[in-house]
Amino acid sequence: MTTAIEPGTVKRALSAHAAIGLVAGALLYLVSLTGTIAVFYEELQRIEQPSAPEMTQIAPDAAQRGVEAVLARESDRSTTTHLYLHLPVEELPRATVTTDTQAFHLDRQGTIVGPEENAWSDFIVELHYTLNLPSLVGLTVVGILGVMMLALALSGVIAHPRVFRDAFRLRARDGGGVGLADWHNRLSVWTLPFSLAIALTGALIGLSVVTANTIAANDYDGDVEAVYGTIFGEEAEVDPAPAPVPDVAATLRHMAREYPDVRVTYAIVHDPLTAGQHVQIVGEHERRLIFGEYYAFAADGSFHHKVGMSDGDLGKQAAASTYNLHFGNFGGLWVKIAYVVFGVALTAICATGTYIWLGKRRRRGIDEPRLRAAWNAVIWGAPIALGVTIAARAALGNDAPLVAVFWTSFVALVAGWTIRAKPSAT
Repeated sequence: MTTAIEPGTVKRALSAHAAIGLVAGALLYLVSLTGTIAVFYEELQRIEQPSAPEMTQIAPDAAQRGVEAVLARESDRSTTTHLYLHLPVEELPRATVTTDTQAFHLDRQGTIVGPEENAWSDFIVELHYTLNLPSLVGLTVVGILGVMMLALALSGVIAHPRVFRDAFRLRARDGGGVGLADWHNRLSVWTLPFSLAIALTGALIGLSVVTANTIAANDYDGDVEAVYGTIFGEEAEVDPAPAPVPDVAATLRHMAREYPDVRVTYAIVHDPLTAGQHVQIVGEHERRLIFGEYYAFAADGSFHHKVGMSDGDLGKQAAASTYNLHFGNFGGLWVKIAYVVFGVALTAICATGTYIWLGKRRRRGIDEPRLRAAWNAVIWGAPIALGVTIAARAALGNDAPLVAVFWTSFVALVAGWTIRAKPSAT
């Protein structure tokens, strides 16, 4: 004997099912929106902290003085496993030293002039990368969203066999949503190569941590660093015995002498002030999609080897090309502008896709005004909440709790918009 399910129960279950789909759509929209903004990450840093000294280059000896000055300020050196020296480049002409606990800008002489204060710029990137969740969880969620975006792009083409033939056909707007569907389909066609590239690279970046942990568990006795070492270079043996500051200046002089065509972007000191410390130089290669090549040095500045991101296995070169392809960090300003234009289109595709879905449900007799109100709140609430974080950054400074401000504002806007909507008749 079967028990009939009440129609009201079925309707609530369908609404819950639709709401889950709405959450996934909202996260896709949010990732697309913040990714579009993050294209101008370097420019945002310059706007956020305009007083930081800028220069076209910094001398090796001045860079060395800056590294030494920052390390001298480390209150607990045992917690500092890496030091990053950012060298001036065209997009971000600043010299900055960052450790696990602090970050400072340098002037041309290598003197510390003040702390780096890019909280809002960093917040946008973290929101895009991890949705402000713990790193492993957030990257995994965003990676899954990348897979979803890839599947939606491909299935959309397959489901609409005339989509390329009608690439420039736009029908009139009407109450049935035909005009909106046409704009959604046209934007999808015009941006398809971009969408596929962004979705694929986003999935690869997001799921790389999961992949690395899986490989480590199966083949490297759980050693994740060993997995990354096969791509980005092996870490030296840890030796915590005290040691003097490494000779970063010598590594920079070696690069200028032996690799004059390489644009050095970073010097990375691993395990600074220990006997196991070593230095890696990251250098960009002209007309290459890779983010850079790693050049390995001993602490005294003697050259060891390069990792092979520029001329090694194809897998290494592909891995090194993922980040620039995803964020548009190649080809200069015009490529960034193109990425923003395509990113706006992709964000619009995410927004209109859900509107089309809700419209189809409504035409089938499933009228859910609160779900539609919730989606309106997502579309307009996310930019408003980002605006609130800008106001908080301006009012409270670099220590403003931007994550809490954004999510509190965003959730409050969605909840308020949804509650105010009249529920559908039962």
